Order: sequence, then structure tokens, then C-alpha cells
Amino acid sequence: MISQAHEPEDLAEDGEDEGNVNGRMCIVTRQSGSPDELIRFVAGPDNSVVPDLKRQLPGRGCWVTAERALIEKAIAKKLFARALKTDVKAGPDLLDMMDRLMAQQLAGMMNMARKAGQFISGATKVDAAVRSGNSLAVFHATDAAPDGVRKINQARKAWTLGSGAETEIPSFHLFSEQELDELMGQNAFIHACALAGQAGEGVVKRAKMLERYRNGDKPQAELDAARTEQ
Repeated sequence: MISQAHEPEDLAEDGEDEGNVNGRMCIVTRQSGSPDELIRFVAGPDNSVVPDLKRQLPGRGCWVTAERALIEKAIAKKLFARALKTDVKAGPDLLDMMDRLMAQQLAGMMNMARKAGQFISGATKVDAAVRSGNSLAVFHATDAAPDGVRKINQARKAWTLGSGAETEIPSFHLFSEQELDELMGQNAFIHACALAGQAGEGVVKRAKMLERYRNGDKPQAELDAARTEQ
């Protein structure tokens, strides 16, 4: 959970230990958060603002909560230049770059999880994994047939009722079938799910970040309801 952090008037900056991300503060909201809630940015050699998704690039960095609207606000208010203490340039193209990089990172993690046996595709396999409780999250192409999505949603509800879980298994609709083909090639899918394990958990973590980037900090139930109405 994000907690309010009170800092000096100057915006928070990176410390000597680049691996220590505890207590980092969003330059827009002035709230601190975990690495899964914040994106690090640094100044590139050409004075452009460079997203550091892996938090490995050298030099002074700043942090923004992983929401497109907040990064847009940081650009409009020239907060990157103030936080990085250099005359960096950040334009609207940074917003689409962020989406593209996060999508590529998620697709790469899906491929890695598939090799580890922690990401499977196909409606029948996904349905079985959900009903057995082995699924961490399900994924559908945004243009998947409604009937296929409905059947897997029924499996999610059945597992929730049978297990007594407080929440349903998350469901993500992040890419169209064409976008998945471009991102993943022969590993593209219509229906898929992440299974328990480090790689599967990595898929879910990156999917949550991309969804939050696009939709803001909206409850999953609200997002599901909006899709049902479409």
C-alpha cells in the first residue's frame, strides 16, 4: 500500500545504493511506494528522459507512480528536469514508449514462464488450471470470442466459491490477437494463464503494472464490469 511520505521541498532523489528502492517517492504525487508501484527514470546522453524499468541504469534517477496520467502530468509540469537537476526533454512520445516497453517486458516474461512450464495457453488447458486452483491469473486477447471468455469466467467463479477465496483469480485483457502475434510470434495466444512459480509470478506482476499504467489505480471489479458492458 502506498503511504504518504514527507520530504524536504526538493524532490526525492536516488541514494548512493542504487539497489535500495525502499522509500522512493513519486515526483508527482509525493507519495512513496514499492518498486512494483513506481517507475525509475534517468537522463539519457542526449538529455532525453529514459525509463529504467529494470532499475539498473547508472546516475541520478527519479520515480513516478506507474500510471500514464501521472507521467503525462510530470511531462506537462517539467518535473523531470527539476528532479534530475538537468535540462532534460520529455515529450508526449515518452507515454507511448513506456507502454511499448512495458508490453515487451511482459511478453518476454510470458515466454520465459512458458519455457519454465508456468504459462500455458488454450481454452481447455486454462479452464482446467483455473478449476484446479493452479492458475495465478488468466489472460485473454481483447478480441477473443465472448463465449470462450465467459466459460473461463465461469471457471473462475466456480473456483472462488469452492475454495472460499475472498477474490477471484485476476483476469487480464491487455492485447488484441494481432498485437500478441507481433509481440510473441508463434507463442501468441487467445486464452492463457500463469501458473505458480517465480516466472509465473513475474508475469502477473508485470501484467498488473501494465494494466495500472493504462487504467490507473482502478479496482479489478470495476475494470471487469467495464469490459462486460462493451
